Amino acid sequence: MRPLSDLYRSSLALLTDLYQLSMAYGYWKTGRAHDHTVFQLSFRRQPFGGGYSVLAGLSTVLDFVENYRFQPDDLAYLEGLLGNDDRALFDPRFLESLGALKFSVDIDAIPEGTTVFPHEPLLRVEGPVLECQLLETALLNFVNFQTLIATKAARIVEASAGDPVYEFGLRRAQGVDGGLSASRAAFIGGCAGTSNVLAGKLFGIPVKGTHAHSWVMLFDTEPEAFRRYAEALPNNCVFLVDTYDTLEGVRHAIEVGAWLRTQGHELVGIRLDSGDLAYLSIEARKLLDEAGFENAVIVASNDLDERLIASLKTQNAPIHVFGVGTKLVTAYDQPALGGVYKLAAVRAADGTYEPRVKLSEQSIKVSTPGRLQVRRYETEDGFLADAIYDIDRALPERPIIVDPVEPLRTRRTTEATKSHDLLIPVVRSGARVYQDPPLAAMRSRTQTQLASLHPSVRRLDHPHLFPAGLEESLHHRRAELVLRARGSAS
Repeated sequence: MRPLSDLYRSSLALLTDLYQLSMAYGYWKTGRAHDHTVFQLSFRRQPFGGGYSVLAGLSTVLDFVENYRFQPDDLAYLEGLLGNDDRALFDPRFLESLGALKFSVDIDAIPEGTTVFPHEPLLRVEGPVLECQLLETALLNFVNFQTLIATKAARIVEASAGDPVYEFGLRRAQGVDGGLSASRAAFIGGCAGTSNVLAGKLFGIPVKGTHAHSWVMLFDTEPEAFRRYAEALPNNCVFLVDTYDTLEGVRHAIEVGAWLRTQGHELVGIRLDSGDLAYLSIEARKLLDEAGFENAVIVASNDLDERLIASLKTQNAPIHVFGVGTKLVTAYDQPALGGVYKLAAVRAADGTYEPRVKLSEQSIKVSTPGRLQVRRYETEDGFLADAIYDIDRALPERPIIVDPVEPLRTRRTTEATKSHDLLIPVVRSGARVYQDPPLAAMRSRTQTQLASLHPSVRRLDHPHLFPAGLEESLHHRRAELVLRARGSAS
């Protein structure tokens, strides 16, 4: 196993699929490497059967672009790759050009913490096709995963109905970066903090933690374990009470809580990590209140997700804090967002853009051509609709929005009182022009955005479909291009 310092370097240019480099080489050999193109990153379906997603991962994208370079050992590795004839896969002159590569792309993106919908361009990348192509894999990796986790976190926080949710998933996360990225995205999605100390250091996320069953098991008795913990950390006493008998554990916590008061400290609470959480929390609350610990919180963990939390809420379980691990950081019920990165336009010699469209037997996989932007329409009551439009064509003042998959479903925006475009400049000529807000501000943005969605869009199951689609003239042009492409292919 190589040390992490070797794996996570200042440049991650080889964090890509081989076919991206193969295509880049092909562009170089055919003299097309500098063709000016437009690529767009989007996703096709909302995850978890939900009604919205929360965008995350842009900061990671910008760090990647800002530090992108091929190091000498990267080039040496590529030089050793062989084709099927056992000869070098890449021309040394191509590798030399990679060593001298400096990005010149422009990138526009939707800020993190924004609610987004299928088929909307989350990022628009413009520039030489070779550069745009080399970015594809990494951008999808960053945005797909973090958006998925931020969305899962937002759903869990919605279910908690105002009670804090902490991300406790590092031990079950998919590797080092999976754990760090999940902690970051979960905080953007609304979690109050994390157990991941490295994420706390790197991102400024509040860190929280109690103790494990091993602490209790080390001592001869549970009361002794709680007492020793209280002596060691009197200002952080949340006792895990289910190592042996849960309600007896609550009584032992109360005994040590009484001792803590004689020392000038207070029992913070107890944690339940197994069993019938609704029943046990109700009974534990009775015991705590009867003993005079009305302010002691009950923390619940144990493979929680949004539906189990919602069920606990309907049962009036007196749980004040939720620790969510595995099913959050692994997006347990949907392990991938399914984002895509497609060529949408090529700039002609006269400076105009020629749209490109990808066909499919499935209408949901047909790409949207053009240099796209998203305009969000609002009323005083919240978000009304999103219109995807081509920035090279005039947008009507009150556009008709057409669903990309079901074109008979349309929405007029006549009642909108204001609107704004979602994608903003973040990179120009290869240089970052956007300063990330603090992570806490991204989290606040998520909360504001979600509050602007109708509750029917936010509900966990069978949500109302938020009107997000193509501006009518873009819909017609897409249909024309599809018919033309199918005609030329026959």
